[in-house]
Amino acid sequence: MAAISTVSSIPAAAVTSTIMSADLIVRRSLLKLMAWASTCGIHLPGERLMHQAPGESRPGLQEELLGMSEDGLAWEKLIDGLRPLGDAMRERMPERLRGDPQIMAESMRLLLAGLARASSDALVGNRQHPMFVPELNIAQNIFQPNADTIYKSAIIEKGGSYLLRGDRGTVRMIVLAQMGPDTLRTGQHSPLLGQIDFDDLKLGEDGAFELVISPQRPAGYEGDWYALDPQCEKLMVRIVSCDWGVEREPRFGITRLDVDEAKGRLSVAELHAAFDEMPFISGVCALAFLTHVEELRNEGYLNELKIFDVSQMSGLQGQFYYEGAYELDDDEALISEVRVPESYRYWSIILTNDIYETTDWYNNQASLNDRQGVVDPDGVFRTVICARDPGVHNWLDTSGYRSGAIQGRWFEASEKPMPTLRKVKTADILSHLPETTRRVSPEQRSEALRDRRLAAQMRIIW
Repeated sequence: MAAISTVSSIPAAAVTSTIMSADLIVRRSLLKLMAWASTCGIHLPGERLMHQAPGESRPGLQEELLGMSEDGLAWEKLIDGLRPLGDAMRERMPERLRGDPQIMAESMRLLLAGLARASSDALVGNRQHPMFVPELNIAQNIFQPNADTIYKSAIIEKGGSYLLRGDRGTVRMIVLAQMGPDTLRTGQHSPLLGQIDFDDLKLGEDGAFELVISPQRPAGYEGDWYALDPQCEKLMVRIVSCDWGVEREPRFGITRLDVDEAKGRLSVAELHAAFDEMPFISGVCALAFLTHVEELRNEGYLNELKIFDVSQMSGLQGQFYYEGAYELDDDEALISEVRVPESYRYWSIILTNDIYETTDWYNNQASLNDRQGVVDPDGVFRTVICARDPGVHNWLDTSGYRSGAIQGRWFEASEKPMPTLRKVKTADILSHLPETTRRVSPEQRSEALRDRRLAAQMRIIW
């Protein structure tokens, strides 16, 4: 099995302008960028600063690197840092897709989603005063979010002590992961350092909880406590809901126990340090998985499925993933069949497009979970993947994409079955399905899509 793409193969042009606003920070940033770019065999502008002799003066060089006007407003520097991402996107785009104006326009959306993710931390991210911000969702459609999961994260300081308090709600599950080093800031994937299942907490009758995460249990504290991994610098919460709009969303916040002072006014250096991360983070978000579907095709997994091992890429412990690329003409369909395990905590199947954006699941039936899908009386879950409504309940709408990827997951299941795929003509779909297959009329489909749209929007993503 070929190695999964890593961010280290992204063209270095994506980050050549990501340079911070003070000499020490500039040097640290350049060291990081140079180490990353060296894997590509590319020399970054500014390397000469790192190699100059101590005390050696090169007129105009630091000003060139800092790129900041004396009045402190460095907007142009930020724009210049983002500018190379367009060429990086063009260079990294698979050759099969590069000439397609539709795909290239969608790739701009992917870049904007990466910038949106970077903006959240730049605006409110603070390790002394952490706050959970959106990590992945319908508007930040990066790293192929699961349709049923809302992802929130908070950057934290290593070795700090943190209090989380809130209301669990009634969603299917909430899992908090300790992460570090942070992929967004290193360009490299890392396994989870640990995870906390909220169902293991002591919950009040109304779902209230309180949780401390710190290096040592606070003296006299008898509530829920988990040890903070020494390498943890980010907390990410996955909120999984299967009955959208019915299950009550959680509410929670985070604060430091070892920081008493107010946040106050950020310094110039702190502000620019946050802004200077934005081009790098945007590039990682948009470019990391751009070639993933193409790699599946090249490995021979076109209209076929394989195990997707994300254990080294911050995937949930206890979750089994499968995926494969698909390509269908308008008169073709894929029928997926799998026997559902006797026990499980959650399962789903979703679609993505060719650049690994999750297909719009708010406005299309492009995903199904164990609550939304119908399992046939023989215990088999059958799904029809095609462009036009086949009139069956378990339809996955390719939503205008002729090709993309299929991904499914089983969480805490008694078995880890791999579905089979069969390509058939759309005119023959019903002849390949049991007579007990649940059918839907065009009117029922329209009503179901309206209900889906409304229910999805009832989920809290901001």
